[in-house]
Amino acid sequence: MKTFCGRANPTTGSMEWLEEGEDYDYHQEIARSRYADMLHDKDRNVKYYQGIRAAVSRVKERGEKAIVLDIGTGTGLLSMMAASAGADFCYAIEVFKPMANAAVKIVEKNGFSDKIKVINKHSTEVTVGPDGDMQCRANILVTELFDTELIGEGALPTYEHAHKYLVQEGCEAVPHRATVYVQLVESKRMWSWKKLFPVHVEAEDGEKILVPPSEMENCPGVPSVCDIQLNQMPSSDFSTLSDVVTMFSVDFSKPVQSASTYYRVQLEPVKSGKAQIVLSWWDIDMDPSGMINCTMAPYWVKPTSALQWRDHWMQCVYFLPNDEPVLQGEKLYLTACRDEYSVWYSLQKAREGEHKADEEEHKADVCVESPVCRCRAHLLWNRPRFGELNDQNRTRQYIKSLRKVLKTDSVCLCISDGSLLPVLAHYLGAKQVQYFILFFKANHLEDKIKIIEARPELLKPSHLEDKKISVLVGEPFFTTSLLPWHNLYFWYARTAVSPHLASNVSVLPHSASLHMMVVEFQDLWKIRSPCGICEGFDVQTMDDMIKDSLNFRESKEAEPHPLWEYPCKSLSDPQEVLTFDFTKTVPQHSLSSEGSVNLLRKGKSHGAVLWMEYHLAADISVSTGLMQMSNEKGNCEWNPHCKQAVYFFSSVIESEILSDPTSVTYAINFDTKTGEIAMDFKL
Repeated sequence: MKTFCGRANPTTGSMEWLEEGEDYDYHQEIARSRYADMLHDKDRNVKYYQGIRAAVSRVKERGEKAIVLDIGTGTGLLSMMAASAGADFCYAIEVFKPMANAAVKIVEKNGFSDKIKVINKHSTEVTVGPDGDMQCRANILVTELFDTELIGEGALPTYEHAHKYLVQEGCEAVPHRATVYVQLVESKRMWSWKKLFPVHVEAEDGEKILVPPSEMENCPGVPSVCDIQLNQMPSSDFSTLSDVVTMFSVDFSKPVQSASTYYRVQLEPVKSGKAQIVLSWWDIDMDPSGMINCTMAPYWVKPTSALQWRDHWMQCVYFLPNDEPVLQGEKLYLTACRDEYSVWYSLQKAREGEHKADEEEHKADVCVESPVCRCRAHLLWNRPRFGELNDQNRTRQYIKSLRKVLKTDSVCLCISDGSLLPVLAHYLGAKQVQYFILFFKANHLEDKIKIIEARPELLKPSHLEDKKISVLVGEPFFTTSLLPWHNLYFWYARTAVSPHLASNVSVLPHSASLHMMVVEFQDLWKIRSPCGICEGFDVQTMDDMIKDSLNFRESKEAEPHPLWEYPCKSLSDPQEVLTFDFTKTVPQHSLSSEGSVNLLRKGKSHGAVLWMEYHLAADISVSTGLMQMSNEKGNCEWNPHCKQAVYFFSSVIESEILSDPTSVTYAINFDTKTGEIAMDFKL
């Protein structure tokens, strides 16, 4: 059976219908999953194994049979650990059918078919009894249902149901408990992901300040957690205002409540500053005594222990509703509210001479409602985009370039999503600015900047008051773009509006180029690398399944990653591979480039990184990728606001050991009809 999938092409802007096989969805799911990353997480696997062994032996010491329930078994790894630790029987539950099928094969291959029953259901649909999925209730509950926020994958309702219907009272649980930790910080960098800062523009008639409207200033933003690799955030980018404190913990061996609730802790700032951000992470104790602990704590909390890299569990950044000046030693209350799937925070100051009894009054202040964006900007711009708009160096490059092309009689059209360029163009003297939303009101520009609610190909002379466009500008940035070259939509839009352009039109940026570099990743390669044997169990079936799904389509495609979070070193110089001339319309023929890059450093060639550079004026360019290579070692600094494209070489996916290659050949083709870039690399 084939299905037609509709999708908006991010580069050309056209609506397309593609015929997809019935397997398409699940191949996507598997290819982009983090199964490999979990299997490579040595620390997690070892601690789970220790915890499971200990739980089985506690049950055996009581003279009972060890019956294990493993919810969300995935590859079946935790059930196989339990079986090899001496469990009498395991019920392994997996709702995702292709995964459940793989678990059956893996269990069989490792010789545990008589001890492990794989059940392809949601745990809430599992039945217990002589004719049920499970003969009896289990006395050991093993799960790995956690995400970076701990509860985002529905761990609480799942546990709540399991305790009611699937496990015995007083059962053993692995993990036994989870604890969530928080730390209050001030960070201009992280705060810039939530708030728009004022923009200063030096204009002919003095300095102008572009201010965000009050509804944006006071907006709590969106409730979704911001999860990042906090270990890549340099200590110079934030200032800790409190010690690390325990916010709440959940004991998984007892009945769990998933209903909305809140937790409150008292804090005393260790230094004065602006409380803006709550950093948070969790740890899990695999046993009741807490001797077997697996933690997500960032580098400054446990500086002595070796950090385990993992991408399936990171750390959380929560934004307080407003930045709150706090004084060293004053009494504060931090409140965490949660529903079944998410957490959000608020800060209250203790009132003078307040005692425990007065805390009841505080309950009225509790943030019961999850934050909702009222200004719409947080729905239009994601957090990296806020960071990009707040990047003063970047804004300066655009201002410098606009100055070169704008005249007092310029008729300017801006093509970009949620951009500040129209306001900058107006402040720099453009007579008329059209813009293909709130800002203009706060800065009293409603009559100066006209928003055109039409697609570029439907632009009419009347939209432009019958004038020709003398300056066409774009960052370019579009919310639909996933890969760097998707923003080439600007070129297609420019082509569509060409009848309305003056003959001497200035286009900014006037051109763009695609760049490429071969790199060795410190850790990111693990998300695509086969595991083979994990803690003594053969999981190759899973590797093959991922490889098949990648070959289905993904392995010939690049994928987006924010490389500031994933260190790598360059093995080659950066190379320009394609150029796009925005002063002309999109050509009918494809653009292609072939060549080779020499590898200058020893290292494992994991893949190629690709990014775009936009050329605004003769000597002014902005890069969405490499900002600078710092030294002989090839360490790279990446644009922190953009995702770069990563193409993993097949040697990573196949796990081949290559003799040191000296160069990499590439073939890159930009199909102007589809707007897609096809690439091939050979070591």
